[in-house]
Amino acid sequence: MRDYISYSELKLWNECTHRHKLRYTDGLEDFTGNLFTAFGTAMHSVCENIALKKDNSGQEYFIETFNEEVGKLKPDVVDKSLRESMYTQAPGIIDKVADALDAAFPGYKVIGVEEELHEDIDDIDLKLKGYIDLIIQTPDEKYHIIDWKTCSWGWDSRKKADKIVGYQLVLYKCFWAKKHNVPLEQIETHFGLLKRTAKKDQVEIFRISTGQKKINNALTLLRHAVIIIEKKRVYKNRLSCKYCPFYKTKHCT
Repeated sequence: MRDYISYSELKLWNECTHRHKLRYTDGLEDFTGNLFTAFGTAMHSVCENIALKKDNSGQEYFIETFNEEVGKLKPDVVDKSLRESMYTQAPGIIDKVADALDAAFPGYKVIGVEEELHEDIDDIDLKLKGYIDLIIQTPDEKYHIIDWKTCSWGWDSRKKADKIVGYQLVLYKCFWAKKHNVPLEQIETHFGLLKRTAKKDQVEIFRISTGQKKINNALTLLRHAVIIIEKKRVYKNRLSCKYCPFYKTKHCT
């Protein structure tokens, strides 16, 4: 039996408890990756190296890492035209990451990259597991948690304000603070959008508000999810069927 729950599992459970059961209880694979996830993985690695000011953080390193990730994919999901376009889209992002970080966080220093969280959830015999892309500190002693997101042209106002999307950073802030015994008010959270098809502002870093009310709401949802999962209560959310890989299969009953 697993001793943890991740944000991605919580998000899937919130979308549809039936799909969550198929994935996490029955062990059915619902997604094995595509070119977008390969691009995202490679770009995350590049951004990590840029933040750490490593030499291997340019286009050549991206191509090497991207090709490795594409090699792990099933051949039928690799569209050659899309793959080639991604090679040309990457430089516009890579060239702007360092400037975007410097502009948003002047004088920052890196505290951690890809830091693992595996922290106890209060009152529940389970841990919250996750990986934080980047943690930095600015001269004002504030800590900043940053999660990189690759996308096409960007996020609209609805996506930026989506509370479930924001709960990822809310939970990361809460449990990173717990791990390091840092006051919550000393931590700010941000998404960093890496836009493949945007003509300008290919890298956008914006702050997400993660006050005490949002923390309370996110923790309430987390605890509620764990209780319902343990009780094995399952129902279908018909509104999420459209993009579900199990839709109209033998598992969709």
